[in-house]
Amino acid sequence: MVGAASILTANLAYTNNKTELMDKKELTRPKVIFFDVNETLLDLAPLKSSVTQALGGRQELGSLWFTTLLQYSLVATVGCHYQDFSEIGAATLRMVAKNQNIELTEEKAKETLKPILSLPAHPDVPDALSSLKDAGFRLVTLTNSSNKAVAAQMANSGLKKYFDELWSVEDIALYKPHRKVYEWASGKMNIKPGGAMLVAAHGWDVAGAHWAGWQTAFLSRPGQQLYPLAPVPEIVAPTLIQVAEKLLDLKK
Repeated sequence: MVGAASILTANLAYTNNKTELMDKKELTRPKVIFFDVNETLLDLAPLKSSVTQALGGRQELGSLWFTTLLQYSLVATVGCHYQDFSEIGAATLRMVAKNQNIELTEEKAKETLKPILSLPAHPDVPDALSSLKDAGFRLVTLTNSSNKAVAAQMANSGLKKYFDELWSVEDIALYKPHRKVYEWASGKMNIKPGGAMLVAAHGWDVAGAHWAGWQTAFLSRPGQQLYPLAPVPEIVAPTLIQVAEKLLDLKK
């Protein structure tokens, strides 16, 4: 029995190692780099502060709200009932508040979330985007926020000038990480999945993009982790400048 268990363990280890090697692809120069927006490019601190204040000053409830927001955006996707991300955000904020016996009207919830439209860029973002644009990369946003929201965010943060296109999942009425979102985005740019790269600070986002055949770069912002059951991204780095440096080293 011991021998059989050892053989089984060895076989599992071999299979896992083989799978990991198969999952790892050589990094190639992407034809288009897609960027998640919230937390990847923009600092959520002002929004978190506003949400925390509305939830009685409890920071852990702010994190719970964001997780609940993502959960119900996927509920909307699976249920084939698309609703604006901000509407889901306000609704889930009221849900979290109600569980804590905190009175929060719909109007107050929407007011609480207004800082999301004027978030500042993370300090490492402008220089990194500028270097990528100067090197000839095509840069596109791919966000769960609405078209109106991402336009305001890019204008208010000063990042709009770096992007060729500002895209939102609103146009396909599905939320990331649904596979069809990534297929739609690469198809819209007239490139094969392998010619696309997603840069994101969310493990669920890079997992979805990878499973759709994209290259991925995980930006390990504080508090963000990769999903252990997903393939390892081609690039993992703590700053966008370091991600850009790896991409700039690639030959055209």
